[in-house]
Amino acid sequence: MSVKREEPGTLLSFRPTIKVLDATIRDGGLVNNFAFRDEFVKALYQANIAAGVDYMEMGYKADKDIFDESKFGKWKFCREDDICSIVGENNSPLKLACMADVGRTNYERDICAKANSPLDMYRIATYINTIPAAIAMIEHCHKLGYETTVNIMAISNATEKELDIALELLGQSPVDVIYLVDSYGSIYPEEMRVIASKYLEAGAKYGKQIGIHAHNNQNLAFANTIESTALGVNYLDATMSGMGRGAGNCAMELLLGFLKNPKYKLPHVLRFVEEQMPRLREEGAVWGYDIPYLLTGVLNRHPSSAIRFIAEKRTDFVNFYQELLDQD
Repeated sequence: MSVKREEPGTLLSFRPTIKVLDATIRDGGLVNNFAFRDEFVKALYQANIAAGVDYMEMGYKADKDIFDESKFGKWKFCREDDICSIVGENNSPLKLACMADVGRTNYERDICAKANSPLDMYRIATYINTIPAAIAMIEHCHKLGYETTVNIMAISNATEKELDIALELLGQSPVDVIYLVDSYGSIYPEEMRVIASKYLEAGAKYGKQIGIHAHNNQNLAFANTIESTALGVNYLDATMSGMGRGAGNCAMELLLGFLKNPKYKLPHVLRFVEEQMPRLREEGAVWGYDIPYLLTGVLNRHPSSAIRFIAEKRTDFVNFYQELLDQD
């Protein structure tokens, strides 16, 4: 199927095709092992509805045979009963999503038919070398009645040829949205324009929407998100206060402050941030821009080493920089 590529808008206009997805519980859960209080999740759910957010990602559908349930909160596993305890029958316009990682989800056992679940969408997370396995998961979820996205992680490490092949394969799959993911926060806006254009060309060819999930290692998550939006990317990920692994993500309050669609109501996000986010930091959750994340972003490295650096309360930035260089 071929569709005409949508014309981008201006800073003073809006596209009704734009969809905002709140990833606070899923990406933010990587900060605190998904140990969110039910009251927090309920308040977030209600804030997203009031703010006009389109999707809320509830967490992961992780394989309990791989991950020790005693070491994680329940949003690592996203059981239907746990979701229903928060949203009831979800009689709202807000759609609910869940992420399933290739190789870390027993999808044939744990993902039930859409008719038996409060979830509306599954987001399949894959690396460039596991695209065939991702397509099998996409096809499975599609047959069960779900909307689907595929999030190609760490694309800054992929070659142009690899990315071209991946986009062709995914274009021919039943996936609804193909996500551009800057896992390492290493992509600059100028590069983002080129990459987003490549994704949008594939989307126009095969009738797919394109999304973006950005990380903030170099304080560019918001810039890269709106840069992509200006080109025609429609599915936009954000988190409250930018909460997410390492340096975090595009902040919801920044994104809704930018978007001109009157359906999005910033005060409800501000109220949630004011009332709910400080306690997470008081309880020890740590995320956001910091020099170690800057360095892994500049050098296009996974942030795991920076996460360890911060956890160890190190401040020897020059030594850490040299350690990263010595890995080459």
